[in-house]
This record gives sequence, C-alpha cells and structure tokens, in this order.
Amino acid sequence: MKYNIKGVKRLEGIVEISGSKNASLPILAGSILNGGVTKIYNLPDIRDVNTTLEILEILGCSISKKRNKVIIDSSKMNKSEIPENLMRELRSSVILAGAIIGRFKKAVFSYPGGCEIGARPIDLHINNFKKIGINIDENAGYIVCNCDKIKSTEIQLDFPSVGATENLILASVLSDAEIIIKNAAMEPEIIDLQNFLNKMGAKISGAGGSCIKIVGVSRLKEISYTIMPDRIETGTFLSMVAATSGELILNNTNYNNISPVLDKLEESGCNIKREKNKISIVSKKRLKNLDIKTLPYPGFPTDMQSIFLSMLTTAKGTSIIVENIFENRYKCVPELNRMGAKIRIEGNTAIIKGVKRLIGTSVKATDLRGGIALVLAGLVANGNTILENVEYIERGYEKLETKLINIGASIYKER
Repeated sequence: MKYNIKGVKRLEGIVEISGSKNASLPILAGSILNGGVTKIYNLPDIRDVNTTLEILEILGCSISKKRNKVIIDSSKMNKSEIPENLMRELRSSVILAGAIIGRFKKAVFSYPGGCEIGARPIDLHINNFKKIGINIDENAGYIVCNCDKIKSTEIQLDFPSVGATENLILASVLSDAEIIIKNAAMEPEIIDLQNFLNKMGAKISGAGGSCIKIVGVSRLKEISYTIMPDRIETGTFLSMVAATSGELILNNTNYNNISPVLDKLEESGCNIKREKNKISIVSKKRLKNLDIKTLPYPGFPTDMQSIFLSMLTTAKGTSIIVENIFENRYKCVPELNRMGAKIRIEGNTAIIKGVKRLIGTSVKATDLRGGIALVLAGLVANGNTILENVEYIERGYEKLETKLINIGASIYKER
C-alpha cells in the first residue's frame, strides 16, 4: 500500500491521541498471567496490537475486540510456544516469553523480527532469564526456556533495556521469589505495566526509577485497565505541526512524559502550552536549528529521532543529531535526500543543513519511525509524494490519514 501526499498544507485543528503502542504490548502479554478475564480499554487499533492478539488466540486465549476495547480470557490457554511466523513479524513479541514463563514456567520461541533499526540482540533477555533460574536451550533457531521455580536474586542490567526490564517483571510476578532489578529502564510504559500488574494483585515497586523490586505472589485476579496515551504519537503530531507552521490542540495526552521533546520544540521557536491531559502548539515561523542526543528515558527518545530529523530538514541553519541507542535509525536519510534534504551521516551523527523546501517524489518506508518521518517530509514538500510500504507505519499509528485529513492535510491511501 502507498500514501499519496500533497504537501505545503498548514495543519490546524484538534487531534485525539490514541493509546500507547509501547505500553499496550507488554500489558497484553501480562493479561495471560491471571488465568482469567482481563478487560483493556484505550487499546490502539494498530498492526502490532492485532498481531499480538493473534498470537494470544493461537496460544489458546479467547479474544473479544470492539473498537478500542478488548476482553481477553486466558483461562483455557494451553500452549507455550510463540508461532515462528508471527515472532518474525513482530520483534516486540519477545515480551510474551516472560509472561508465558511466568504462567507455565516454560516457553518456546524463535528469534524475533520487526523493524530493522539495529541489532537489538535478545541476549540481554536470555542472560537475565538465566539469572532468575530459567534454563535456556538454543537449538536450530529456537529458544527453549524451562524452570522449576523462579529464584530470588538481584540483577544489574548492562543497559536500561525496556524489553529486558519488562520481561523480567512478567516472568517474576507469579513466584515465591524476590527480584531486584538495578539500572532498570525508567520509561513511563514501565510504570503503566507496574500499575496494570499491581491492580491484578502483583507486588511491584520502583517503576519510573532505576531500581525495581518484584515480590512474587501466588495468584492474580481479573481486572479492567485503561492504557496510557501514546507519547510518541503525541510528539509526532507536534513535530508535523511545527514543520508546517501550524496550530494544534492535542487531547488525551500527558506532557510530563515527553518533556525533552517539548523543550526542543520550544527551542526551535514553537509556542507550547501544557495543560492537564492537553498540549497546545503554535508554530508561525521557520524553525531554528537544534542539537539533539538520544538517550534512555528521561532523555530525548530514540523513537522521536527520525521524526525530528525530518522536521529539521527545512529548519534554519545546521542541526546535529547524535543517535546513541540504535545504530540503524538513519535508514530514512537516503529517501529524505532524494526529496532535496541535505543530510550527511558520520558514524552515529547526522548533520542536517536546512533547506527552504523539500520536493515531492516516490520514496519507500523501511521501518516504523523512519516511515512516519517520510510522511512528515511529504507534508512540507512541494508537489506530490508517493510513500510505499505504509504497512510499517500502520504498525504504530492508529487512523493516521484520517487524523491528518481532519487537521488539513492532503493524504490518501492507494493500493
């Protein structure tokens, strides 16, 4: 599928932010731990969520979905092997391994796929599973996990990996053990997972900080839970409006979760108003150049890097972006340069010399965030931009073209 985008349209209006992709996936995984019914609200209708629900059905869960609400009944779940084809489609499906181990003390899965934005090895997951008493056997591309019981221990993560932190939590909540994770990831999505599991009856503390404590419990209960708003979708729409000299109100969002993004937008010349569950932005002038370094939370998010890279192609002066998390986050650069951008890559640094206008042409998405960066480029480019492989974008953005059309964009999908 393709997007056909006609550029140079000022974006203006109101956008309702969807539920968080990055919070939804571990929470969906965690839904199997209570062996009963879980009702989840504000679930985004995106490919990654639907793939995860498909995996849960194959594992034996009963799924009922209507709009942004899903009811998951895991009482008859009877499988512990994640299908290889779906594992390869969705890299974050590895998070299901921790939950399956937590439920059955065993799991089988293959190496994950998804966006090719860097090595993202799962060695960190496997090594930490071993530290809590899980036996690992790697054979012919499959990883087989078994354990008699989770053992108490203290783990120092080599890197504050979001996925590794979530997997350790999911594997440990149903146990007799006490697990302490140091150098844990501090992202808001970890807090959402903690809140979800604690509402079920888990005993987890410290999420949002670098030290998380899990005290295992014997059982968990049925609950209803509402997913947090998507901070990356929030940052995406703010960046699009900033680049098009527009004006926007974002509802159902939390400004505290994206402070580094808001700070950089203000530095670029935008006016930002922060209110409870609402952010307003006004952009009237050509943006100023910026220097940015991606870092683990609470630093500037790597998921926003490609989007800011695209936004800064038409800013004044020369901007510098240093990518410290994933080595392949610059895969959209050749496509942006085809549209007239002037970007040079030196190692993990992008040097962006601002131009007055991009030129529409045919480009291809190669990953989720790089794809949305090309949508932004199409919105500011003269003429028409044809963007192929929009399936990548649909992995993480709900009703993107509808939301953009409602605020003045000219974009439609072609097959």
